[in-house]
Amino acid sequence: QLQLVESGGGLVQPGGSLRLSCVASGFTSDSYAIGWFRQAPGKEREGVSCISRSDGVTYYADTVKGRFTLSRDNAGNTVYLQMNTLKPEDTGVYYCAGEFLSADPGWSRQAIPAMCQMTANFGSWGQGTQVTVSS
Repeated sequence: QLQLVESGGGLVQPGGSLRLSCVASGFTSDSYAIGWFRQAPGKEREGVSCISRSDGVTYYADTVKGRFTLSRDNAGNTVYLQMNTLKPEDTGVYYCAGEFLSADPGWSRQAIPAMCQMTANFGSWGQGTQVTVSS
């Protein structure tokens, strides 16, 4: 059974930083994708950033490019979302999601950007962690 557990949310002032963590378990190989999605009140859940666990191919939404960095811990099953220069519009519940990925060489470069566009592309989800950016 796949499990994803997020941590690291909180309240931060505009311009501040937070680091979110997602610990994944239950995957039988390292051929899988981890995505971070967020949902603001009254809005649909949107993809923020996604990464291929095996080769580190990464995608960022335009709204966070240059401010957020997604990385993986090769020693374990943890993915980190470093969020800098936070803005009030970054406020929302952040969810970690996981899905198996084909191990075919080069596939992740096509798959990761596409997977990050829709929540339906991920089958396993964490409980979410609240991020609030406010003065």
